[in-house]
Amino acid sequence: MATTRRAVFFCFSAAALTLACLVTPALARPLLPPELPSIETPPVSVSLTPAAPEAATEMGAPVDHSSKSPRRLLADFALKLRNIAYVRGGRELSTGFDCSGFVRYVYQHALGEDLPTNSVSQFEAGEHVDKSGLKMGDLVFFKTHGKRISHVGIYLDNGLFIHSPSRGKRVRIDHLDGSYWAKRFAGAKRPDSLT
Repeated sequence: MATTRRAVFFCFSAAALTLACLVTPALARPLLPPELPSIETPPVSVSLTPAAPEAATEMGAPVDHSSKSPRRLLADFALKLRNIAYVRGGRELSTGFDCSGFVRYVYQHALGEDLPTNSVSQFEAGEHVDKSGLKMGDLVFFKTHGKRISHVGIYLDNGLFIHSPSRGKRVRIDHLDGSYWAKRFAGAKRPDSLT
């Protein structure tokens, strides 16, 4: 009798584990706006030299400026960098990114614009944008440590932004209205190339 109970329990546990493995990854993925494509990060070597606007590179391939808006170029390029590891002070694809290094890298390689090097100076540059007026490519800022700006990300659309969060994490998409980010939202700016 005890052996039968163990066998039934084992079969039930195995079925529950299988179901959890199949369902959880689908539920864990963030909901993307319909106009943003899901882009896989390609396992290829990348040219890491900074590019001028007319010769900007998108993961080593020329960017087609004629068919895409600057905002779309930024979003598409940023999405290709998902899952790159957070590294404090990181500013290059080969080393990983911190939050401001990620934002600076995306703007430099997608549009050829050099942004300031840290989140505080990035917040001081550009044009102020109300939260209700956010557009794709705008920068969103947070106070994650005390009362000063300490984190930045790139707004995508529908309340979503992409950023390099913190040590032990990777570039990912989060929602501005998520409990952690909503409490720490400090404002938004629109860099000169988007005004």
